[in-house]
Amino acid sequence: MSQRVDDIVKRFRSLSDEVIAFVESLSDEDWTRVCEWEQWTVGVTARHLGAGHFAIFSMTDMIVRGEELPQLTMDQVNEMSKEDARAHADCTKEEALEYLRTNSARMAEFISALSDDDLDRKSHMPAFGGEFTSEQFMEFIIFENAVQHFNSMKAAVAI
Repeated sequence: MSQRVDDIVKRFRSLSDEVIAFVESLSDEDWTRVCEWEQWTVGVTARHLGAGHFAIFSMTDMIVRGEELPQLTMDQVNEMSKEDARAHADCTKEEALEYLRTNSARMAEFISALSDDDLDRKSHMPAFGGEFTSEQFMEFIIFENAVQHFNSMKAAVAI
């Protein structure tokens, strides 16, 4: 594994471990608090991280293999997220933790198997402003957007 890949894996594991520990610590009252940024409960936002952001290995793999990504706009991505949030409004802490644990492990394993060349492979999607690399895709989805969700969860429970 290259140093570049190792650094991404370490950053991801650190983030996912922090998110999982946070979710494990939530009370029933915390679970139902509303995150200001998303206007979803903390529970729905936790599930969104586990089932969505920490599960981007399939789309990243499409980039690595040179397959075309769905040509979605950011409005379409946001609407899909809102629909998913509505569909899982009653998700349990156990469900969210299962997604977080399972997909974190799968994502870390996936990233570990990448090469520097894989990180540099390019794709295109209107939602992300055009062309980007697989590394940039992971950077945005995990280290920018997922962190925004995580910070929103922490603010909702005043941590």
